[in-house]
Amino acid sequence: MSDDSTETLLEFPCEFPIKAIGHQSDDLSKMVYKIVQRHAPSISKTAVTTRASKNEKYLAITIIVPATSKAQLDAIYIDLSASEHIVMAL
Repeated sequence: MSDDSTETLLEFPCEFPIKAIGHQSDDLSKMVYKIVQRHAPSISKTAVTTRASKNEKYLAITIIVPATSKAQLDAIYIDLSASEHIVMAL
């Protein structure tokens, strides 16, 4: 069994950008924020940026997460990917 330091090149704690892409909707940004906040309660609303696609069909939400471990980041990606509103999590 290995620890976080052997499974990733990241050094924790660190600021880590997570991007979620979904179909444009009024509440997509809030929904993504709530999912990430479950795993990173200290996250600030100012850590969130959004950008619409050229044809405005999709919305990309980037959140800078105060990451404390690989397990925390994995849990965020699992929850984002499980959401029917998210097309892709990067």
